[in-house]
Amino acid sequence: MQLSNEDNLRLNVLMSQDLKAVRIDESKLVVHALTARGEVRVKLNPTCGDDKYVRLVKELLSNKIMGSPGGYPVYIKRWTRMGQERREESLAQLLLLGEPEAVVAVVHAPVLSAQLARYAWWSLPSTQNARKLLEKPEVVASDLARELVEFLLEFLPFEEDHRDMIESARLCLQPGLLSDDEVVDLWARSKRKQSIYVGFLHTRPDDLPETSVANPVLEQHRQNLEPLVASGNPYALQLQRYLSAAGQAFLKTVLRVIDKGATQETVVALFQALARYHESVPLAQCKRRTFEEAEMVADAWLDAPKDAQLAQCIDALPGLDEEIRALLILGQMGEITLFPIFGVTDAMGSVMRKRLRPLTDPMQQQINHLLA
Repeated sequence: MQLSNEDNLRLNVLMSQDLKAVRIDESKLVVHALTARGEVRVKLNPTCGDDKYVRLVKELLSNKIMGSPGGYPVYIKRWTRMGQERREESLAQLLLLGEPEAVVAVVHAPVLSAQLARYAWWSLPSTQNARKLLEKPEVVASDLARELVEFLLEFLPFEEDHRDMIESARLCLQPGLLSDDEVVDLWARSKRKQSIYVGFLHTRPDDLPETSVANPVLEQHRQNLEPLVASGNPYALQLQRYLSAAGQAFLKTVLRVIDKGATQETVVALFQALARYHESVPLAQCKRRTFEEAEMVADAWLDAPKDAQLAQCIDALPGLDEEIRALLILGQMGEITLFPIFGVTDAMGSVMRKRLRPLTDPMQQQINHLLA
């Protein structure tokens, strides 16, 4: 079997041009090519079954581009999705093969220029590729970013995977990509899909579109707290962060997700956001597998502080013992804290939330100590 003379000639002429990317519409048997002059279409005239003919076209492209008729080795899918392709030249060649998995390999490359990203997006626009491209600073800084964001926002109402919802929201909320009205609209969507809240907690924990006020305790202890904050005391800084209006909004949102979280992926992402929120607190560098263990460690540190800055904070703020204890306990929460529960169940929805109550109920009590 071989290509028709007409297709062979037209494809060879096509490949003599300055090609940027190629994609094949296998259902309509059309080869689309992006060149320096614009888009070109070649309608195929098969001489055998459609699938076999498309394979012949890919062999021709591979022969011309890479010197091998074997085409792109799609069987190494896992390898390419781990971002093993690195050289700009080899990445550009992959976009000329008309093979979707080769485009995915380009998208997953650890370093990708904005121009190649645009060619890859033209080759295979999908939510997965849009999310992967928005992870790259070069793409976020380019004009392509806005197109990717609009694509993800348009598809978000139809997204079924909660992990993908969280990632779409997190990536779209990167600075400078959304207008204020779009941020408010996305926040409103979160009321119907709680997982979107987690995207906010990851990307803008201190700037949530939630109406809240500072805990009155903050004003009552401002005189003693401000000198510690000015000196850079991490415990005082985190305490001030929690008691501020932004911190109160963060805590209320955490409670919302705990109350309505639908999947294990949502809860895991929530605990990851909570862990990130405490990154500056020294004690929070070590996460605990159980809430009880976190309580014991926090109480031990309060009784005999192993950190001079914590001792300074405790001495200067005698009226905030409960709040400081809550900070220390919550700071030790992380993905590892979920292991003893999620390691023995694959439950979702209300059943999952019931299994989580031995952890989330005492967590909520500590969060309430920090809320007004």
